[in-house]
Amino acid sequence: MPKSKDTKEKLVAGLFEDFDKAKSAVLVDYKGLKVKESEELRKALRNESISFRVVKNSLLKIVLKEKKIEVDQEVLDKPLALAIGFQDEAVPAKAINDYAKNHEALEIVGGILENEFISESKVKQLAMLPSRQELQAKLLGTISAPMSGFVNVAAGNIRGLINVIRAKAEAK
Repeated sequence: MPKSKDTKEKLVAGLFEDFDKAKSAVLVDYKGLKVKESEELRKALRNESISFRVVKNSLLKIVLKEKKIEVDQEVLDKPLALAIGFQDEAVPAKAINDYAKNHEALEIVGGILENEFISESKVKQLAMLPSRQELQAKLLGTISAPMSGFVNVAAGNIRGLINVIRAKAEAK
């Protein structure tokens, strides 16, 4: 049953809202995924706070045109779904890439990052990047390493002095 004009307008408005809030989005060709696999994917993405929605290409074209995002026509000829991440740029790419490794029917066709279309290869490169939390943890470790080293050296001198005093006390 065809959708009414009001329904389509609501869908387009929802897409605009998602694109405004999104850090990144991954475009996937979902054709060939079984219903069970699709539900697994949705559940996995939901756990990562990623929105996954199948979109009609004509409605997606309207949003992309308004946002001035140029996407190859051959990409828009496939049945597409969007995995939209709102918290971290790399998380949708990681989640989709991980799922696609085990399910050949799911094909990454591109993505949108900072209101620009990126190719499939760039989406896969983005998936290889560490997450924001991992980078913050590494930075914190790098910053705290010199301080903890200094504390250990200073404590070592005090420990040595205590051992000398203890040895003298035991000797008497």
